[in-house]
Amino acid sequence: MRLVIFLSISFCFAFAKAQTYEVGVFAGGGNIIGDVGSTQFVDPSDLAVGGIIKWNRSTRHDFRASLTFANMVGDDNDSDDRSRDLRGYNYNYKLIEASIGIEYNFWDWELYTGQPHLVPYMYTGIVGFQYEALRLDAGTNALVETGTDRGLAIPFILGVKTNISSHLVLGAEVGVRYTFTDNLDGSNHEDFQDLSFGNINNNDWYVFSGVTLTYAFGRKPCYCNF
Repeated sequence: MRLVIFLSISFCFAFAKAQTYEVGVFAGGGNIIGDVGSTQFVDPSDLAVGGIIKWNRSTRHDFRASLTFANMVGDDNDSDDRSRDLRGYNYNYKLIEASIGIEYNFWDWELYTGQPHLVPYMYTGIVGFQYEALRLDAGTNALVETGTDRGLAIPFILGVKTNISSHLVLGAEVGVRYTFTDNLDGSNHEDFQDLSFGNINNNDWYVFSGVTLTYAFGRKPCYCNF
């Protein structure tokens, strides 16, 4: 009987602050940091949209999952590098990302106090993504698609959020993803190593930057009474 009471109290305490959830959308742009296109680190070239779910586990951290769809565009003519501009490679393809991890709030994030909050945060976790693989075609000297490929990445996101009403949360964030591939831009296809170009010793990164709007719901944090 004592064990049952102990487990009940533990269960209730564990979920006492688990009654606040957020569901919403992300909208912004994406870009690849690689060997083709602009050399700017944050240079959103086309639309990226997605959905976000959060579980505000405490005032300082949230569990977060997201699904993002993006159109990745790169063009050497947009680069400040003269050699890239003369080369003239470009790509345009779809990328889908699924991510799960922890969002850490630098200050207390309490949605039910009735007070406005402005809180900076960071997020990291694990990312799985699917994209259209590219390679260089020696005949046309252009990048061509070779099918669909998948990869993993580690995200590093910095943002700031504020509650604009009792249930709506507005945020802005910039997040880089370190990938375990060097072929997001077609520069280093594993099956066409003789056609590799650029720096083949560094993996590619990609960036999503934009705004989030989420709806917060759930009971006000409470504790079990026994």
